[in-house]
Formats: sequence, structure tokens, C-alpha cells
Amino acid sequence: MTDPHRLTTIEAVLVEVPMKAPTHGVHGTVSTQRSALVRVASDRGAEGWGNVDPTVGYSTMAVADVVAAVRRLAPALRGADALNAQRALAIMDRELHEMFEAKAAIEMALFDLAGQALGVPVTTLLGGRVRDEVRFNAWIGTVPPAQAAREAVAWADRGFRSAKIKVDGATDEGVARVAAVREAVGDRLALRVDFNETLTRDQAPAFIRRLEPYGLTLVEQPIPRDQIAGLAEIRSKIGIPLMADESVTDGASLIEIIRREAADLVKVKVMKQGGFLRTRAMIDCAAAAGLRVVLGHGFGLTLSTLGEVALAAVSEAVIDGCEAVGPLKMAADVVVDAVRLDAGVLALSDAPGLGAVVDADAVKRYRLDG
Repeated sequence: MTDPHRLTTIEAVLVEVPMKAPTHGVHGTVSTQRSALVRVASDRGAEGWGNVDPTVGYSTMAVADVVAAVRRLAPALRGADALNAQRALAIMDRELHEMFEAKAAIEMALFDLAGQALGVPVTTLLGGRVRDEVRFNAWIGTVPPAQAAREAVAWADRGFRSAKIKVDGATDEGVARVAAVREAVGDRLALRVDFNETLTRDQAPAFIRRLEPYGLTLVEQPIPRDQIAGLAEIRSKIGIPLMADESVTDGASLIEIIRREAADLVKVKVMKQGGFLRTRAMIDCAAAAGLRVVLGHGFGLTLSTLGEVALAAVSEAVIDGCEAVGPLKMAADVVVDAVRLDAGVLALSDAPGLGAVVDADAVKRYRLDG
């Protein structure tokens, strides 16, 4: 029997990478991306990298907390089998409750290491891909309607087939933004609206019905994440499919959404759900209940993007319009060749692991914590 790879190194780095331009959303305006990188290495010379990108106002952990949690977990993981992600998750669960973002970063790095060691892509480790390319979803922030319309046309011209429009609260401007986009693009783009929890349970049904003339494919998370019963009530009163996002935290929350018939779709993220294995299990659970799945975090660097792309490629339950579009917003990255999503589609690679090479100079340049 071949000797296993034993983990010798688990280290975390906090980086801040500039964006191309400020991004305007419900949770404010950002011009840089703060991310946590994790590097793991084995006693046989294999190395892997993981990356998560918490968003202020959305994520439950700040990036500094992710880095601190990884450093707390590292001693318990040293000496473990680097190719056994299930065992690593069990070890991490014993050490820390929840901390999904930190566990996701470590697990991603372990999958990258395993792929490098075995000479196969992460998609193979996840059971094999069912699609050879992944299509992405464009985004339109909380900008004036005329600007939103211009941006939508530009996305369509580049080859994107779907877009998300951010709407902050039950405002006339929000309706005007959606109307302007639909008028500008016609049927060239499938459109989604994301409220990011900014409506109330009472006002949501009537306001969402105002958006029905614009042919939306879904509306996302209208009310606060802990109001799953409220989502079910809203869903029963609207004609547009409803997607839960912030409400989907773990397996138990997903079961509650299914039990209450609170959504038509759910959105999952490798970072939020705690890694590939747990996210895949939730996708399978949702699919068994007849729910469609959207995958992806709208901010992020190349490593985390490739991780979510890999997961999107191995399940037919995941619909087109992956939201892992972070690299489109970035002016720089921490890998040698940043992923290119300009035309809204990415062909899957057979390169080992995640398929990216980390640029040590870039990590040093953007590192915040010494």
C-alpha cells in the first residue's frame, strides 16, 4: 500500500486586491476585495491552495476571522491524511463549531492538493463533470435606471445570457431599474432580481407583483434570512419563482425551506456551505425535493471561482447562470493566469487540482497581515 500524504503545512494569508471600479450593491460600495488564502502541503511535496472571499453585510465571518480560525485549526490537522477530506472535516468539526468559511478554504486547498498529487482535476475528485462549460450570470448594481440599461446592453453584447439586478427596498426606482433593463435588452437576457433581505414580510408580495410584467426568471431573498415561514407566505402570493439565498445556511435550514415549501430555487456557495462535500450534499438534497439550484458567490478571486465552477460542472441540478463572477470585477489576482469570464462562459480544464498556479509575488504584494 502506498504511503499516504501527511499534512505538514496549513497556513492562512489575508490579502486585499484592488477592483477595476467600485461595485455598488445593497450592502454598500466596495473598491477592493479582502480574501483569505489557505496553503496546505504534505510530507511528499504536494501543495494545494484554497480561497474564500467574505462579503461585508452578507457573510457571517469577516475575512480576518476566517484567517484566525484557519490558524486555530492548523495544529489539529497536522499529520492527517492530506487526501482524506472527509476525515479533515471531522477533525475541524471537533475543534470548532460552524466557522464554515474557514473549513471551506481548508477543504478547497485539500482538494487542490489531492488533484495535484493524483494528476486529476477537482471535477474528477467530485465524481466527474456532466457539462464541459459553465455559463455565468451578469450583475447590475443599485445604479440609476438609465445606467442599468446601458450596462445590461453591454453584458448582452459580450455574450451573457442572463443578469441579476439589485433592488434595495420597495422603491419606485427599483421598479424603474428593472423596467429600463427589460426595455433595453428585450429577450436577449434572462433577468433575476436580488433584494438581499431589504423588504418586509408585509410589503414584499405587492411589491414583487409590480415586477411581474418584466418577465423575471426569479426573485431572490426578499426578506431577512431567519424568516423562512415568511418566505413561504410570500411565495404563495406571487407569480415569479422565489429563490432563497441568505436563508440557506446549512443542511437543517435547507430541510426547513423544503418542509415549508418556502422556495422554488435555492442558492448555495462553496464558502457559505463549508466546502465542496457539504455543498454537493445540499445540492443533491435540493434536487431530490424538486428544487433547482443556483451556485456562486458574486465576489472573489480566481481560486474560489474555479472551485465553484468545478462544483457547478458536476451536477445537473445547477442551472445556467453561475454567479461566481468575481474575477470580472478584479483589477488583479493572486494567480499567474487569472480566469477569463469576459464572454460569460468558461470551458472546463483537465489541469490537475483547481487548475491555477499561485503567484507568490502577487500574494506578497497584496498581503495585509505581514
